[in-house]
Amino acid sequence: MFEDFLYLLRRNGLKISLTEWMSLMEALDKGLHNSSFTGFYHLCRCLLVKSEADFDRFDRAFLEYFKDVPFQQEVSQELLDWLNRPDVLNDYANWDEEQALKNMGLSEDEIEKMLRERMEEQDSEHNGGKYWVGTHGMSTFGNAGLSPKGIRVGGQSMYKRAFRVAGERKFRDFRRDNTLDTRQFQVALRKLRQFSGLVDLPPTEFDVDNTIQDTAENGGLLKVRYKRPRENTVKVLLLMDSGGSMDYYSQLCSALFQAVSKSGHFKDLRVYYFHNCVYARLYNDPTLMSRNSVTTDWVLSNIATDWKVIFVGDAQMAPYELMGGYYGRSNPDGPQCGLDWLRMFRSRYQNVIWLNPSRRPQWGAYWSDTYDTIAREFPMFPLTVDGLEEGMKKLLAR
Repeated sequence: MFEDFLYLLRRNGLKISLTEWMSLMEALDKGLHNSSFTGFYHLCRCLLVKSEADFDRFDRAFLEYFKDVPFQQEVSQELLDWLNRPDVLNDYANWDEEQALKNMGLSEDEIEKMLRERMEEQDSEHNGGKYWVGTHGMSTFGNAGLSPKGIRVGGQSMYKRAFRVAGERKFRDFRRDNTLDTRQFQVALRKLRQFSGLVDLPPTEFDVDNTIQDTAENGGLLKVRYKRPRENTVKVLLLMDSGGSMDYYSQLCSALFQAVSKSGHFKDLRVYYFHNCVYARLYNDPTLMSRNSVTTDWVLSNIATDWKVIFVGDAQMAPYELMGGYYGRSNPDGPQCGLDWLRMFRSRYQNVIWLNPSRRPQWGAYWSDTYDTIAREFPMFPLTVDGLEEGMKKLLAR
């Protein structure tokens, strides 16, 4: 069954074994596709695609082979026609902070369930509300809305708050050969090199110029000269925001991380992670597991003041997370909020910058508040090649 489909997938570069193909046949025989075309699509992708890097390739082949097969869309075309009208509303009078906090408390599973329920109930267009699938409201589904969390349905990405796009069947390009971005970042990071010939090392580096000079002065008899090697004296502390809205920039941040890790430009490098803002603990990997973390006090006490500090994050969160004092309290006499922790870094280290993959929010003061507050504390640069180069110059400034 579908042998031509197997050969098409292989021609498109997907390495599918006969064992995997027979597993698909067995799954179909057991009805694991729920007798639906969409179920068949997900089953094929689950069993035949080994890496996210191949999602795009699989989609193209799947749509080519089944281009004439009608299938039930997750979102009806009628609803999409309602929603794909960006001119319906264009103001922010519908902001409701109480509803925003309520939406933030919903899990992704709860929002998914609510969307399925609304799809069964809704039979007309809605805009500016907080219950139905619509636009420019506080609902957790629709597009161009103000909810800090939800599912985008139709429309174009505006605020990058959605954790999923309903009906979306396109995937980011996760190819492993994205060396261009990484290479560009590496070139920019070279500007952070500070070589010094005064390091306490023996003269082991071949000195070409002086060898030629001494040999000439010695009547042509070879006289080899050595010099002390120059060593990059820069030490970097990299602190990266992980999770939440930063997931949208994961590929860009991955390129930066690879460039920093593989550059070899630094005498020492330490990398820690945080979520939204630095609080009482920093984490050794982006999963932010407590068992794999250190206290921020330890980092501030053990990382010397001559280190260059680079924060990477979108600087966007609920204002109370940064300034409200709810997060980050470790003792009554210590920092009481995220902003206090950031100021401790600013006061301890002379060279600190903030790299931001996101532009300043333009959809209301609530979301731009923390962005502006952090930008006042640290020199902030866009996470682009040009921005990175400017940031490196700033780090080297005396």
